Amino acid sequence: MKILVANLGSTSFKFRLFSMTETEEVLLAKGGYERVEDYGQAIDQCLEELQEAGHLNSFSDLDAVGFKTVLGKNLSGCILADEKVLEALDGFREIAPAHNPAYANGIRQFRAKAPELPLVALFETAFYQWATEGSTRYAVPEEWYEAGVRRYGFHGASHKFAAERSAELAGRDDAAEATRNLYLNGPVDLKKPFRVISCHLGGSSSIAGVRNGAAIGASMGLSPQSGLPQNNRVGDLDSSAVPYIAKTLNLSLAEIERQMTVESGLLGLSGVSNDLRDILKAAREGNDRAQLALDVFVHQIRHWIGVFMIELGGCDALVFTGGIGENHAWLREAVCRDLGELGISIDQTRNDSGFSPETDLSTTDSRTRIFTIPANEELVVARETQRLIQSLQTTNS
Repeated sequence: MKILVANLGSTSFKFRLFSMTETEEVLLAKGGYERVEDYGQAIDQCLEELQEAGHLNSFSDLDAVGFKTVLGKNLSGCILADEKVLEALDGFREIAPAHNPAYANGIRQFRAKAPELPLVALFETAFYQWATEGSTRYAVPEEWYEAGVRRYGFHGASHKFAAERSAELAGRDDAAEATRNLYLNGPVDLKKPFRVISCHLGGSSSIAGVRNGAAIGASMGLSPQSGLPQNNRVGDLDSSAVPYIAKTLNLSLAEIERQMTVESGLLGLSGVSNDLRDILKAAREGNDRAQLALDVFVHQIRHWIGVFMIELGGCDALVFTGGIGENHAWLREAVCRDLGELGISIDQTRNDSGFSPETDLSTTDSRTRIFTIPANEELVVARETQRLIQSLQTTNS
């Protein structure tokens, strides 16, 4: 089965082509384009590249296209990208303005170019659909909740992959299987629970708590603007800050929203850059604001690890994934510092030894395994797309 995974941003189009069988998962090709103004043109260019490489003759050679959609109003899961999905994406376009319009546009463009090609949407929120209501509700009027104001959680594909792979690395095949089949079977009880705290740290960051392959909650809430400080998005903020700053600085709601999503986060704290590498360099050169940005980021990561340590009743695997989590040894050391009493002890030599695709960083006496695991969201989308298509084929046969 050949599956194309499309990752769409407001001005970007990235793709990966997988060959999926019962025994093998092969990445055939990957690529992408920035500063995209016409998604139809980008799709044509993608097909042309894959034709020139000999992977496809036409879109009819594909079995499906999978989309890592973010969130939909009153809709989640892994489902065919039909009119209901488009309506759900449009219904929450204000909550995810950089993602939802792009995915809706991309789905419509693929449908126009290949009407018979199955299109599948795997919502990032799907991984959290079994979290308890107590962990997802905000203390707002019922009408707000009915309008869709609640905690959803994001980076679901990344956290799902981290949970599954960490279980495999820890020798917990039962937990790995439970995670792998979560969308087919739902959560399962294991005789011995496997508790994961997954730290997806990159330009966009979030932390999730996972028990037996199912998420119990995440640092992000209603929108991708919440939780940890993002590269240029504010993260968590007291709601009273908005009316206060509107009156104090005489700013419109639109301008406040722009500043919170474009000029805040690590960029707003550091005044240097939204790239952690630049911020770290400035901090080491004595820039106090840059050091503050690092301190706030580490503090918030530790805060959410603490939250999920309590909710899970412990931690069997602490995972660092994403560009920052995988590549910044100093950050992993800072996050794990002085946590030995909680069973988290990092081996400094292993941690400092340089990047390795998958590494166990824990000391021999650490109760918690500490892993770096490269993010692989696209593979999760390909897997779930394959399962959905196969289940539909079985149902229709």
